[in-house]
Amino acid sequence: MGHTRPVVLMNQENPIMRLTSALRSAVVVSLLLATPVLAAETTATPAPAPGAEQGMSCHGGEGHKRFKHERKLQRMEHRFDRAVAEGRLTQAQADQFRAEGRQLREEMKAQREAAGGQLSEDQRQKLRERMRAFREKVKSAMKPADAQKP
Repeated sequence: MGHTRPVVLMNQENPIMRLTSALRSAVVVSLLLATPVLAAETTATPAPAPGAEQGMSCHGGEGHKRFKHERKLQRMEHRFDRAVAEGRLTQAQADQFRAEGRQLREEMKAQREAAGGQLSEDQRQKLRERMRAFREKVKSAMKPADAQKP
């Protein structure tokens, strides 16, 4: 009849309560310290994305296309360097092809800009032919890797 429940003290004598209270205090202090920092971050101007100053945005548009074309130019130059290292091209040939490729790219870009971004089918066809001719010229100048073995 006389069962009495143990009394849980709400003061700091209970170790579990002491731990809980310490954790709560730590959370409150960290939030109070972090609030000015978080507020400053949201009011600060966001930093521009890498490449944004050159007109390349992260989301599609002309910037994406420009990056794609510049990447193609970099790959082409890398292939020239590799061909020189493997002995399939001389350094002079590689430099000439690099300059020719850049010039062709600039002429294509200028034509597109002059036409307001929309080329006629005839203009597109001419540019494709010039690009094909350039690629064929490079291919014919490069000696196959197999011919270098003997």
